[in-house]
Amino acid sequence: MSTVAEKILASHSGLDEAQPGEIVKAEIDFAFMPALTAALAFYAMYDMTIEKVWDRDKVTILLDHIAPATNITNASLHKECREIAREQSLRYFYDINSGVCHQVIPENGHVYPGMLMVGADSHTCTHGAFGAFATGIGSTDMGAAIGTGKLWFKVPETIRVNAEGRLAPRVMSKDVILKTAKELGADGATYCSLEFTGSTIRDMSVGARMTLCNMAIELGAKTGIVEPDDKTSRFLEGRVKHGYTPVYSDADAVYREKLEIDGAALDPQVACPHAVDNVKPVTEVAGKAVNQVFIGSCTNGRLEDLLVAAEIMGGKRVHPDVRVIATPASYEVYEAANSRGIIKTLMDAGAVVCNPSCSVCFGGNHGILAPGEVGLSTSNRNFRGRQGSTESYVYLCSPATAAASALTGAITDPREV
Repeated sequence: MSTVAEKILASHSGLDEAQPGEIVKAEIDFAFMPALTAALAFYAMYDMTIEKVWDRDKVTILLDHIAPATNITNASLHKECREIAREQSLRYFYDINSGVCHQVIPENGHVYPGMLMVGADSHTCTHGAFGAFATGIGSTDMGAAIGTGKLWFKVPETIRVNAEGRLAPRVMSKDVILKTAKELGADGATYCSLEFTGSTIRDMSVGARMTLCNMAIELGAKTGIVEPDDKTSRFLEGRVKHGYTPVYSDADAVYREKLEIDGAALDPQVACPHAVDNVKPVTEVAGKAVNQVFIGSCTNGRLEDLLVAAEIMGGKRVHPDVRVIATPASYEVYEAANSRGIIKTLMDAGAVVCNPSCSVCFGGNHGILAPGEVGLSTSNRNFRGRQGSTESYVYLCSPATAAASALTGAITDPREV
């Protein structure tokens, strides 16, 4: 009668089963930190009088949020992270040419079904797309995790999101998770596991499932999870060098709530300022003029996302009143997009293509919005001031909607382009 989340936490705590609300002490399989919080985690570890990480093969640091460094403060932070990685003899360290942590981690075989992963970034839940329990934690907790290899968890309740039916052309997984946000609300899944099931999910690529799990945190969830299948194993083949045991929910598993999504009837969705759950069908916001379009981030910076944008924008030009910034989520994605001509197609259309990084998503270095400007973004948050001025406005959408809108200069239904 257990869900995937309950089973993983139980197995990692030496228990036969774990019930929602129960506190368990679980063994960690992998821990990672972006540069912004890495040093704080190590300071916390040192304060616990622990000098070395519990396993140098299972701890890593990634420089992704502001990469390359844009000022002396960032450069100093990057320098400190490099020094820590050397002092700790970390086997894996990902510098500024690598990409966004949540894309780099699976590409390099650090995530697999049935594992327990923690990251010092709220969107660590992305990795639940591989059938893992993955969650973001704070710097103090991370200090304990990297120093001892263990951490306390409260076993979450699970909400089942069941989506059925084939998505229409140019309706994407981003539209599914935005619709979920509208239905559950920004706090509707607080400290729960969001388990995504149904034929719509089974039809999705691994990358599309990552988009779903990535935004679980935007509904307050502890993690998002998709049960592994053949697509999962094919992605991980050649990346994960060891065996693993997939975990599945029992047929009679108990859920706190069940949400049904009609995938076949779903329209493209747009999250309007300044809340992720302020979601409307694209038809209700079509015509809203935009100043900037961003295609990228750990939510939608994968090869398939850039490909959709290139298919829509190919042979056309970006509207003269719009600037477009495209950012591949990793070096692997960038290289693949370049070899397939996607980068050139986007550039020929008038887009600026940036190096793999978090880029525009959190307003770190690329594409800051000025007061009064409107940004349309494929990222995961549209909080006030998220991508620049507190007087700017950010709308969230899929890569298809973003690309179509870049051509017209206003939010546009991608099915009409």
